[in-house]
Amino acid sequence: MPSHLFADRPAQPPEPGTVDALISQTRRLRGDVDAVRRDAVLDEDDPKNRWQRALCDLAVHQLDDLGAHLGQLRAGLPDELPVVTGADTIEPEAASDPGAAYGAPAPARTGSLLHRVGSAEWNLLTDEVSWSEELYQIFGRTPEGGPMSLDELPSMVFSEDQTLLQAMVTDCLIDGKPIDGEFRIVRTDGRVRTLHMMGEPVLDADGCTASMWAVLRDVSELRRSERAVRESRDSLQRRRHIERTERRVAVELQEAVLPPWRGSLSFAHSGPGAPLDVAGHYLPAATTGLIGGDWYDALALPDGDALLTVGDLTGHGVAATSSMAMLLGALRGMAVAGIRPGALMGHLNQLLETSVQPALGSAMCCRYDPASQTLSWAQAGHPAPLLFRNGTGRALKRPDGVLLGATAAAAYEESEIRLLPGDLLMLHTDGLTRRDGMDDTGTRRLLELAPRLAGARDAQECVRSVVEEFGQAPREDDACVMVVQVGR
Repeated sequence: MPSHLFADRPAQPPEPGTVDALISQTRRLRGDVDAVRRDAVLDEDDPKNRWQRALCDLAVHQLDDLGAHLGQLRAGLPDELPVVTGADTIEPEAASDPGAAYGAPAPARTGSLLHRVGSAEWNLLTDEVSWSEELYQIFGRTPEGGPMSLDELPSMVFSEDQTLLQAMVTDCLIDGKPIDGEFRIVRTDGRVRTLHMMGEPVLDADGCTASMWAVLRDVSELRRSERAVRESRDSLQRRRHIERTERRVAVELQEAVLPPWRGSLSFAHSGPGAPLDVAGHYLPAATTGLIGGDWYDALALPDGDALLTVGDLTGHGVAATSSMAMLLGALRGMAVAGIRPGALMGHLNQLLETSVQPALGSAMCCRYDPASQTLSWAQAGHPAPLLFRNGTGRALKRPDGVLLGATAAAAYEESEIRLLPGDLLMLHTDGLTRRDGMDDTGTRRLLELAPRLAGARDAQECVRSVVEEFGQAPREDDACVMVVQVGR
């Protein structure tokens, strides 16, 4: 604010109605922002929540500052030395009294808006120093101790900021430049505060510097809020970078272990029996950017049988995909070794239950013998296969089997069914059909695709029909679907 020596024309007060309207708007906006801040759930472990709360705090500080300036604008110029009242925060007692923040008369109290800004003037001709009452409170000094001269002032300033303060004062006194900068002080009670100092030289009739006046504003709370916003924003950016990196690693790991084929995979067996046409697809979740632990696989075994499997591990990201890779590798190895589906599920359960990264998983393992056209299968807490025959579909009756990793020494039953030429078998994970913990509706929708699947040319076209039906709706979890068509 310019010194009285520079006032070459009378100040023009604003129209009261305009200022009152702005104060009312600011008060309403401040209340709305404060309500958002109160309603925010602060989770210290979530960088996004910390960033949002810090932004709300900063907005409140800025609105308090705006309200205080508008309040003084409405009150007009005081009779004494002008003191710009501003604020970085409202203490709890001030927040409960909106008038204290927006220009209404309020008693002075420690920590209130009236004590956040003070003024000073240093007379170079008489060595007199004049401090406002507020400035004593900002520095934590008593009026009995008297104001500090420009030579004494650096004694309370951080050593790192003393050069900056000296440069500002020198530029003002020698070169007549205005002061505008910040420095930190250590109060007499040991508290550290950040002050914003603005001032100008006061010239005598000969144009020489006679004195220097300044307004010092305590911006500690404002800078603390700004720092919290920056730190939480940086933390959020680091977290997003980690998530992007983790997703890339998870995708690469998933692509490395899931079947390398794209489209259909035909099992052409020598001897009697029909070949299988197999196609699969992975659908990522709509509510998370991380890859889950879902898998599907089809593998021709050394004895001529075919391994068909789908499964789902809890969790997302690298941990889930690495556990999935371990489990799928073990499953393939045991299937190649000739272990039957029921026993194989038991070994997988033991492996997952004793894993370094404990998790739960559902899985289905099928072994198809083309010579007898028999499908033997076992499941661990997994949706049953859907069998489509002659234009209709039904879910197979599931043998007993608990989730993998749920309990030690679990036993898994095994079921058999004979497949006929033209039959279509659909295996999927529960993320495809589950909605709000229920999958009955999704299963019915899959079964209703029977006429459409019956007219499909191959397994890949069947998978495409499923993806068209289920791929657009948002899913809570990842999903896999695999269609096996028995050749005619």
